[in-house]
Amino acid sequence: MRLGIMGAMPEEMELLIAVIQDKEIIEHGSRVFYKGMLYDQEVVAVFSRWGKVAAATTAVSLITEFQVDRIVFTGVAGGIAPDVNVGDVVIAQRLFQHDMDARPLMRRFEIPLTGKTSFEIHHQDQEMMTEAVHKFLKEDKVFRNKLLENNIANPKLIVGDIASGDLFIATTEMKNALLRNLPSVVCAEMEGAAVSQVCDDFGIPLTVVRVISDTADEEGRNTVMGFVNKHAGAYSLAILREYIKLLNSGT
Repeated sequence: MRLGIMGAMPEEMELLIAVIQDKEIIEHGSRVFYKGMLYDQEVVAVFSRWGKVAAATTAVSLITEFQVDRIVFTGVAGGIAPDVNVGDVVIAQRLFQHDMDARPLMRRFEIPLTGKTSFEIHHQDQEMMTEAVHKFLKEDKVFRNKLLENNIANPKLIVGDIASGDLFIATTEMKNALLRNLPSVVCAEMEGAAVSQVCDDFGIPLTVVRVISDTADEEGRNTVMGFVNKHAGAYSLAILREYIKLLNSGT
């Protein structure tokens, strides 16, 4: 079994890529793919670049060129729901393209020719990642202490809906509009729903796990990169370590 690992920013992927063993570096489709072994699991890891199109083309390459059997998308997101805090971890249940609107030809958010307004992550894949994140948050005391030093206390795990779009949500007005249109959404990012559409087309299992980096408003846009630079890569590596343990155990 070969696992594809994607992240939209280099800061989310650098630590993870650094610990891949027997690494083979392959350039394809203007991307650099890192093939090798991560915690005894065969992986192909790649920085996809930002946005739905970049993420979708990268996912297609992972599936068709590198023949991965499943994909994990990891990285950061802006918090949309009022009870979501910086440092929390969100596992996708459903993914919406919040900038898809072909009305009056079809419903708002409906993906043309699919009849779907969202793509749902298989329950078994949600459960496996939930167990991995629970284990990480419970047992990695050193990482938790580092977060505490940066005023991030008691990060929680949320399984919920994620909205993706080629818009950086960075004002209160944008955030509130998203909540009005998609009230179940927990956080927003720019790639996950596009990757979920690709994986649905190819029948490839997908898990999307996001760490809340900012509040998706005027304050958040000034602090997001500070969180990304300090914590995003460490979160990704720690979560994938626990996830791969479960994957290899057949849980």
